[in-house]
Amino acid sequence: MADKVIYAMYDDDDTTKDAAKLLVGKGVHVSEVYSPFPIHGLDPIIGVKHTRLGINAFIYGITGTMLAMIAIRYMMIVDWPMNIGGKPNFDFFHNIPSFVPILFEFTVLCAAHGMAFTYFLRNKTLPGMPARNPDPRTTDDRFVIELKLEDNHGFSAEELTALCKQTEIVEIEEKVIK
Repeated sequence: MADKVIYAMYDDDDTTKDAAKLLVGKGVHVSEVYSPFPIHGLDPIIGVKHTRLGINAFIYGITGTMLAMIAIRYMMIVDWPMNIGGKPNFDFFHNIPSFVPILFEFTVLCAAHGMAFTYFLRNKTLPGMPARNPDPRTTDDRFVIELKLEDNHGFSAEELTALCKQTEIVEIEEKVIK
């Protein structure tokens, strides 16, 4: 089933935010806003909910800590015990102070790489995933508000276009997406 989508383009972030306020104030559901940089304060206007990415980062960090503990114990205690500075080499827990930097760095490494992968997966920008950018100018200097007709049941395409024209619009485009 094909769906109509209206893309309203703006040339300023404040104008885009004001347009989103006006459209949402009139009962229009804004599906997405494409911009070259984050527009602070826009998320609550268009109704974007908070994510649970912080929980993902915590899980990636704990995974990194556990992997580092297992690897350090195996390498420094079981496989090749070394006497460094007279520290006992027969117990992992007696050596923890000397392992803290490694544990910390591996925790950060796993959390950073896990979050980078999650970012690419969540935004569908991994290699082979199709891009969803409606206009390449949104990566440079333009801002686009996306209005899907299926999300706005009380409005026709003409009414949505008329509402968009009440804002300081630069250009408007209507597409049919399959």
